[in-house]
Amino acid sequence: MSHSTIAGTGVDLDARGIRIEGTERVVLCASLFYFRLPREQWRARLEQVRDSGYTCVDVYLPWNFHELAPGRWSFEGRRDVAAFLDLAQETGLYVIARPGPYICSEWDGGALPAWLGLDPDLRVRQHEPRFLAEVAAWFDQVLPLLAERQYPANGPVVMVQLENELDFFDCEDRAGYLTALRDQALRHGITVPLIACSGQGDIEGATGDVPGVIPACNFYPDDDSPDIEPEVRRYAQVLADRDLPLLITETNRRHRTLRRLLASGASLIAPYLQSSGWNFGYTPSTGNWGDPGNFMSHGYDFGGYVSSTGAERPEYAQAQLLARAIGTLGSRLALAGSSVPRVPVTADFPTSSSPSARDLDGGGQLIAVPHLGPAGPAGPAGTAPGTAVVNGVPVAVAADSCPLMLTDVPLRPWGHDGTLTLASADLVAAADGVLTFSSEVPVTVVLGGNRVEIPAPAVGAPERVTVDGLTLVALAPGDAVRLRATERDGTVRLADTSPLPSAAPPVEVRDVRRRGAGPREEPAGAHELPPALEALGVYRGRGTYRTTLDLTGVDELLLVGAADIVDLSVGGRVHPTIAGFGAAQRIDVREAGGRVGVEAVVEIWGHANFDDARLPALRLGALRGLGSLWTVRDVTDVSALWTVHGHWAGLPAPVRGLGGWSSTRVGIPVTYRRDIRSATASALHLPGVVEPVRVSVDDGEPRTVHREDPWVLLPAGTHRVSVTLPHHPSGGGLRAELLGLEPVTDWTCAVQNDDVLTRFAAEADPVDPADPERCDIRLPLVLEPGEEAWLDVDLSQLPPSDKGFAVRPAGTQIRVTGWAEGECLGRIWADGRPAFSGGDSNILWVPPGWSGLTLLVRGTAGPGNPELRTLRLEYPDD
Repeated sequence: MSHSTIAGTGVDLDARGIRIEGTERVVLCASLFYFRLPREQWRARLEQVRDSGYTCVDVYLPWNFHELAPGRWSFEGRRDVAAFLDLAQETGLYVIARPGPYICSEWDGGALPAWLGLDPDLRVRQHEPRFLAEVAAWFDQVLPLLAERQYPANGPVVMVQLENELDFFDCEDRAGYLTALRDQALRHGITVPLIACSGQGDIEGATGDVPGVIPACNFYPDDDSPDIEPEVRRYAQVLADRDLPLLITETNRRHRTLRRLLASGASLIAPYLQSSGWNFGYTPSTGNWGDPGNFMSHGYDFGGYVSSTGAERPEYAQAQLLARAIGTLGSRLALAGSSVPRVPVTADFPTSSSPSARDLDGGGQLIAVPHLGPAGPAGPAGTAPGTAVVNGVPVAVAADSCPLMLTDVPLRPWGHDGTLTLASADLVAAADGVLTFSSEVPVTVVLGGNRVEIPAPAVGAPERVTVDGLTLVALAPGDAVRLRATERDGTVRLADTSPLPSAAPPVEVRDVRRRGAGPREEPAGAHELPPALEALGVYRGRGTYRTTLDLTGVDELLLVGAADIVDLSVGGRVHPTIAGFGAAQRIDVREAGGRVGVEAVVEIWGHANFDDARLPALRLGALRGLGSLWTVRDVTDVSALWTVHGHWAGLPAPVRGLGGWSSTRVGIPVTYRRDIRSATASALHLPGVVEPVRVSVDDGEPRTVHREDPWVLLPAGTHRVSVTLPHHPSGGGLRAELLGLEPVTDWTCAVQNDDVLTRFAAEADPVDPADPERCDIRLPLVLEPGEEAWLDVDLSQLPPSDKGFAVRPAGTQIRVTGWAEGECLGRIWADGRPAFSGGDSNILWVPPGWSGLTLLVRGTAGPGNPELRTLRLEYPDD
């Protein structure tokens, strides 16, 4: 089977680029996710993408957003993906559909349903029957929706992506796995190109080199790197050798960088998350980019051209300029091969180490000349415009820009018999003997032997000259995005713009209503050991674990594998919140003593969306819950008396302290062995781990131990333990201690999933004058650690906003969850929290038109008392 698509489907790919219904196109594509937006905003957000000049959206379809519980599917309301696709078609946008089964996307579990982890024999993202059977059930639901909406017959879908960045994952049989996914897609009638993206340039790792699965590339370079172009050109050539175009399915959002990718040969450019959104409810992930892990915020925003609330940022105008430049060149650019400039290019500013060019169809080149200095005045605060020399001609280049310069381009298609020897600025319109450029600095144009300098245009004051019968017009970028037409005499017609209304000032809310009680827990049975929350039917939400424990003679507990957020109370003392991603935690209980009650409230923030082996809860498919709790009966130092083994050591084996062998062979692995004996279960702790070490027990399969979780659990008995580490004389002083353990048993569980919490938040709470706890209160609200308060906030007196408003609680040692319009908005955590990434992690967003606001405030242990001081409502205008 050929790598290219089946002929006659309306979408064809080859080394020359993308053809849709026979028309060659360079496709600009913005990520836009229906599941991160209110349904009421779908059309407006799609139209916003269209008006930016982008012609396509890429859309993940999250499996676990539609399968709410095993076999319980929903495609209604905000889950009506078919309606979203139909709106995209009505708006005039193409769609690249990405149904996974794994999507990453910093989404809960990467969209893999949480209950898959309950089957120990099911192996996610593998060519494994149990997993593929689950995938088939998902594809049976979603692929028919896509097949019915393929281009050109019934819809906008021009490509379907299988999997996502599989080259990051240790898939044992990539070819078998991708073949199985491809065959399911074909069985469901998918005829548009099937693509698979590589996350780090491993094309075979992403596609398995399976026929019929077209490789795409994701690039996330440093925007200021001078070496982007040669890397991207390499992939353009690799794919051209396969008679395929370069499809960049994810990349940075900055248009200066996107211009460099365009010049380096990309036919599809899809910056990830140009149009931002929100992780409503319990849907953010854990795991990406932390040290090692973090929590994804509810505002899903990485600085794209549209904010989470729908506001257009400066990059939006940059999108319109790039789209105009691409549209002006049309098929000449769409059919252009990747190359390097045919003329010498130098610059007095930081620029590419190897500039890229496109050999335009019909003659001439497009050359990208990036100025990698920031915009601003000369000096420490920024960089002034610089000068490039193109084929011996000095030209001005604005700081923080990347003009698309044209050289040796025949002008006959635009009504002139001459040749455009050089143009130093973006060509944003061309017809009937008129060339219109966009620039904030002077424009240099060379026509045959005539060199023309056009002054830098001001906003509202175009510059125009006539040379050799050709009219040249220069517009400021702000005018270029409003360009409707340029007349033959150089008269410019611009679209009218209305000034944007300013945002209303923020409102401080002090008066709220406190409810008397929270939702009732649902009993979840008695258990010898703490079960995973998923085993109790909680895939999103929280659960409570309770037991009693005799702590006589016990100084500490060991908590292993707990995730995500654990509020642990022992003998009435609430300990600081634990969010260690499953790492073992030692808990001091010396103040307790005797027989005490133990309670743990465990909340799921989100399942891991990546696969990070350093911590248990960061593994893809890892379950959530309390993990296991142990009393620590004794602690023994076992750092001494390890025998040393290596290819240079003789017999008898030397005996040294762990990590204490001295050698000039730095970096060479050394193995230390010792018998470890314990009458009970035990935990081997290896403090001082710097680089990962390999540990095997009784000559079994070695496991890797990281500094983030340097623990190995051992059953009772005598075991031979081997620790292998690279010889590191500058290491941190590796030690070993053995903790004798006894399991804490006899647990009673109760649960509150996200549906229970949301239903309670949406219920009316009539005032009962006889109930003093159901009353109006005035902030600040002071709580005890572990105490919760449900608050209703009256929004009826607030001025309306077409972008909704942000809720910003201010306080200490609290977590706040918000609901409106029957949906969970998200959660905020103040003090003692792990790292967060994404958008602003300190706000919740109430979309326009959504009514009601209910907050759950939970006090946590730490310095000072838990307190909600103020509640600030902000009207976004960024």
